[in-house]
Amino acid sequence: MKKTALWICTGVLAVTAVVYAAFLDDPGVKRSPDKLPQQAETYETGPVEAVFSSKPITYGSYGQDVYELQSRLKLLGFFYGKVDSQFGSKTLGSVKWFQSKFGITPDGIVGAKTKLKLVNATAHWKPTETPLHNGGSNQQTANKGRSGEKAASTGGAVSLSPGRAAGLSENELKMMANAVYGEARGEPFEGQVAVAAVILNRVKSPNFPNTPSGVIFQPGAFTAVADGQIWLTPNPQARKAVQQALNGWDPTGGCLYYFNPRTATSKWIWSRPQVKTIGEHIFCM
Repeated sequence: MKKTALWICTGVLAVTAVVYAAFLDDPGVKRSPDKLPQQAETYETGPVEAVFSSKPITYGSYGQDVYELQSRLKLLGFFYGKVDSQFGSKTLGSVKWFQSKFGITPDGIVGAKTKLKLVNATAHWKPTETPLHNGGSNQQTANKGRSGEKAASTGGAVSLSPGRAAGLSENELKMMANAVYGEARGEPFEGQVAVAAVILNRVKSPNFPNTPSGVIFQPGAFTAVADGQIWLTPNPQARKAVQQALNGWDPTGGCLYYFNPRTATSKWIWSRPQVKTIGEHIFCM
């Protein structure tokens, strides 16, 4: 009797297993998708994975991710040290500076959001360009000897090739055009050239960073950076204005500053020796 009951139970279990397996294989049955692992949910995919790895980059990290991080920050003027693949205190400060300027909590952790912002801001960065930054902060010296290369501007309307002779990369030229457009697109052409000239004058001055990006992204230097207009796509006239400044036209006569008297709130800027007014801007030393 016990054997009979055991066989019946075994049979019931077998039938139940067959029915359950058929239920799982039924394409008409809707089932909730498996939940992604925590890491897969945390680290975004997309453009970031095409360059950086998916892991966050933190203080003390080293290797290829840090190498790329430092070189991208350097292209934007946020990093002035040697690109050595070591995430130390100098890199940490640069990351926090970049994050604060791009609306990210400045925690110094390079996660998916920071990577994406950095990649979008350095769209023309290439791994082959990174060795140019190994010599430290003097990007102009690193780029010498490349004057024969053509620097194509965004939209292709105006060539900015003389920038190569001046030791400027394509990204530097693009950032200058962005700055001119963001700062002075409503100004007369001479005023736009004047803004480009001020940037170049600062690059030459020992009191400012020695690259256009460094000058442009220096904290508090340009309104267009503060309000985000630096990322607007420049028109051909802005690129032409940069071209004229690179060719040597300086309507300001060597000025390092300019301001709009209608909107300026700094008492200090009013104390600078004024040289010339062009459009809405007063240019000064």
